[in-house]
Amino acid sequence: MKKILILEDEVNIRSFVVINLKRAGYEVVEAGTGQEALDKFQEQKDIDMAILDIMLPDIDGFEVCRRLRAANKQLGIIMLTARTQEMDKVTGLMTGADDYVTKPFSPAELTARVDALFRRIGKDVACNGELLSQGPFTLNTRNHTLDKYGERIRLTQVEYSIMKLFMANPGRALSREDIRSEVWGKDYDGELKIVDVNIRRLRIKIEDDSTNPAYITTIWGFGYKWGA
Repeated sequence: MKKILILEDEVNIRSFVVINLKRAGYEVVEAGTGQEALDKFQEQKDIDMAILDIMLPDIDGFEVCRRLRAANKQLGIIMLTARTQEMDKVTGLMTGADDYVTKPFSPAELTARVDALFRRIGKDVACNGELLSQGPFTLNTRNHTLDKYGERIRLTQVEYSIMKLFMANPGRALSREDIRSEVWGKDYDGELKIVDVNIRRLRIKIEDDSTNPAYITTIWGFGYKWGA
């Protein structure tokens, strides 16, 4: 059974989320503070996903996200953000989250996002070990790893999926809608901003100068193109 850590200091909201995740067939670990979440993550190494609120009584959700992502690149992370706080969504993604859900949300919406993220982070498990090599980059589709000049670049599963899409389509202009559909799934109804923020995060990791990208170039008004 897949195990999810839910970090939410408001008991009513946390109970609501826990009940619905259990009904959907997930095992749930609860935490009411950031430190409690970090402690439980250390104690239970088989946690597959974390759902993190931002406003907490001790450590904020962004810092918890950073620490969890540093500890486990494969962990699925969803942030719970306020509908009016656009900056929370961007900050959450830049600190390592894979997706966000805005409050208030329905049980069906949250469960659908959890299901979709589990599908994404479980992609390509049975790949045949093909290596995609372009320029200084080598992508191993069995191990989900990326090397640049032989040095390992640590990617989240979403970042890996974007790199795989780019390297499978060198020189092709990909629209933001195409990237969202291929990486997050055709049924994903989140904002296109999630594509832009993940591209920004990926550029920081792979470009020599992320402010003047040479590998992931912007096609203004359309999307992005890969060239290495």
